[in-house]
Amino acid sequence: MKIRLKVLLSLASLIAVLIAVEIIVQEFVIMPSFAELERVDADISMRRIQYALDRTIDSLELTAADWSDWGELYQFMQNRNSAFVNTYTTPIAMTPLKVNLLLVADNDGEVAISYARDLHSGDVLDLDLARRTRLPEEFLKPLHGLMRTNLGVMMVATSPVLDGSGSGHALGTVLMGRLLTPEQVEAIGTQAQAKLAMTSTSPGQEQPAIVETSDMTQVFRTFKGLHGEPLMTLRVEVPREITRRGKQAVLYASSYLVVAVIGALALLLIILNRVVLDPIARVTRHAVAIGEGKDLTARLDFPGGDELSQLAREFDRMVARVAESRRQIVDQSFQAGFAELAKGVLHNLGNAMTPLGVRLATLADRLRASPLADVQTAVGEINAGCADAERRKDLEEFIRLGCIEVAASLDGAQGDVEVLQRQTQMIQTTLAEQMGAARNEHVMESVRLPELVAQSLEIVPDACRQRLLLREDESLRKVGVVRVARTVLRLVLQNLIINAADAVRDAGRDRGVLHLAAEIVPGDERDELHLRCVDDGVGIPRDALTRVFEKGYSTKSPDTNQGIGLHWCANSIASLGGRMWAASDGPGSGAALHVILPLAARHAGSAALG
Repeated sequence: MKIRLKVLLSLASLIAVLIAVEIIVQEFVIMPSFAELERVDADISMRRIQYALDRTIDSLELTAADWSDWGELYQFMQNRNSAFVNTYTTPIAMTPLKVNLLLVADNDGEVAISYARDLHSGDVLDLDLARRTRLPEEFLKPLHGLMRTNLGVMMVATSPVLDGSGSGHALGTVLMGRLLTPEQVEAIGTQAQAKLAMTSTSPGQEQPAIVETSDMTQVFRTFKGLHGEPLMTLRVEVPREITRRGKQAVLYASSYLVVAVIGALALLLIILNRVVLDPIARVTRHAVAIGEGKDLTARLDFPGGDELSQLAREFDRMVARVAESRRQIVDQSFQAGFAELAKGVLHNLGNAMTPLGVRLATLADRLRASPLADVQTAVGEINAGCADAERRKDLEEFIRLGCIEVAASLDGAQGDVEVLQRQTQMIQTTLAEQMGAARNEHVMESVRLPELVAQSLEIVPDACRQRLLLREDESLRKVGVVRVARTVLRLVLQNLIINAADAVRDAGRDRGVLHLAAEIVPGDERDELHLRCVDDGVGIPRDALTRVFEKGYSTKSPDTNQGIGLHWCANSIASLGGRMWAASDGPGSGAALHVILPLAARHAGSAALG
């Protein structure tokens, strides 16, 4: 399993664990705390209901106390004036009191005034208390609270009848009652800012304190009557708004948390990819490509000072050392091949030249021994007009015999020439065989042109390097890595640099400039490298632009140059499938040497590094 996949699985597992922990915390910590807050809020609401109910009963008690401490009522209890009843116990008069029941009894409990009506309609209510003619003794003393009636639970309060100044002998008792109708219960709930409902309670029945549903929290409280018996149960309903909003908040928070965690993990993954995983993958691909390919020019070039950067730099140094060792081996093999080829050629030529020299010496001796000169002298004497007939006859006989001997010498020389021709053909055959052996495939290497130029400068004489300022165009770097016969192209560049330095010298200057540029040109079958070497030296005459590549042709001194440099360069480039040509505007205008060289296909490993 790759490291990247391991990291992804680890991060996914971490996200799953975090989500599971977050769900557990929600279910067992956060949401129960919201429910507890709702229970506390419901309990507080019930306390407010209790307080509102107590305030309502207290208000009823104050109303009863205020109405009982009334001088006219006091007089009524003394004289039982019916006008008081007709005037002050009408629905209009009783409306401000907001009571359903008004009973006034004397100290013996005998009811003097009985009033029972509905608060809103004013209709007479059939209350069991209103039907009484005598109040029980317990109602003849001050009290307040709740009691059960035939029409439901009623809040009641009693107060003694006084003379209006809060003193005097009590002449009776005033009892006021107010039914806990649904409207009254709602009003109490409104005061307490809670949703209130009243449920019936049977004797001995107890409601559960708190009941929770999915959308409501209900708090029940049983209220006791004047005698301590369970009288009624009030239910406060508190919507589970806290839980609902809490769930929303938790959902939002969880969503934000998940998004934040995923974002943080994604950022962490990006950072890990950028800082660790991508560099490791790049190092791995680079190592595999170096191991499988032939391109030793690629470098990781990691910036920074961390461990991966140090590892990459050490790896680059190791590859650089391997590339340098390989380059040296190739160069040494190239030079050794040249030396071995030259040694073989010289040995075979030496073997072939020995009999050729002997045969030539024999031919020279044969020609020197022939009487050709004497015959020519005799012919000259005859042509001069020899007077002596006998002398002329001897000369003619000598010429005849000399011609026979010369003919014999020529016949022997012809045999020697035929032997020389066969030996010369053998030498030519030997040279052809050696040239065939020399046409082995060149070692193709991946190189960067700036590095190749630097390697070529290493074998250029110091005097030439000091005379030239090399200006490498940016195109040399942009071309990138190319696969060429490095050893051949290095020697070609060496020759071109030396020629450019000599051209500057011949122009009479101590310092010149050589511009180097390159480009990749699409070819019919494969891409080609186009190198341009432009100097500002003495230039080349127009009629010599093609002759400079001929063997033996040179514009330099024959003592120091044999005219084989450019000839060798052109032949070497041609053997690689390329071509060379020169361009110049004439003497004093500098010269440009162009090299077109087909590129070998990039190795798969090299392509992977790109």
